[in-house]
Amino acid sequence: MLELRNISYEVEDEQASREILKDVNLTIRDHFVAITGPNGGGKSTLAKIIAGILMPTSGQILLDGEDITNFGITERAKAGISYAFQQPVHFKGLTVKDLVSLAAGRAMTVPEICEILSEVGLCAKEYIDREINSSLSGGELKRIEIAMITARSARLSIFDEPEAGIDLWSFNSLIHVFEKMRKEINGMILIISHQERILNIADRIVLIADGVVSAEGTREEIMPKLLNTEGTCSALTDKAK
Repeated sequence: MLELRNISYEVEDEQASREILKDVNLTIRDHFVAITGPNGGGKSTLAKIIAGILMPTSGQILLDGEDITNFGITERAKAGISYAFQQPVHFKGLTVKDLVSLAAGRAMTVPEICEILSEVGLCAKEYIDREINSSLSGGELKRIEIAMITARSARLSIFDEPEAGIDLWSFNSLIHVFEKMRKEINGMILIISHQERILNIADRIVLIADGVVSAEGTREEIMPKLLNTEGTCSALTDKAK
């Protein structure tokens, strides 16, 4: 269980301070949780605070009762939190096989790695010995990063807009990956997303707008509030970044 108590986050610019998150209180205990809301509302900031990439201005974070508020990103990772960036990072000199084994924390067999790569829609023979460099597309890197998180089996896996920058085929593949993760992974999955198909997988949906939690509940409770009569998520796109 993840508990966020009175989490606030401010940034300073040349003229004044700006409050991105405002006294957020949230308890995540469901298996698969989606956080959604307008662009600029604070979703990605909250995800980075949970992962330890950003430190809150005030408030407290507890993971299964342990206070991890002052843990950095490395300590959070050791505590069992994994984070997938919107734009996957490059690891020059490492192969896909190396990276997945490092994520798992053990030497994985080739069949094990091939199975994980297949689960994220990659042909293992073509990718297992590929170097992580600029020859890989954004969609390929995104799926490799998800394979790393799958291999790690974290207590809490965070995905920040996994649909960003990938084509429709890759997105359809990712939906199947997340459906499979929901069924098979024991830990909590937290996804930041605007996509209705991802929201429809979630056990619980949290709506964040203007730096506060404006609604939360099951998908049956929240989706009707998000969808307009044309069936589009108008509530999620009313602000620009």
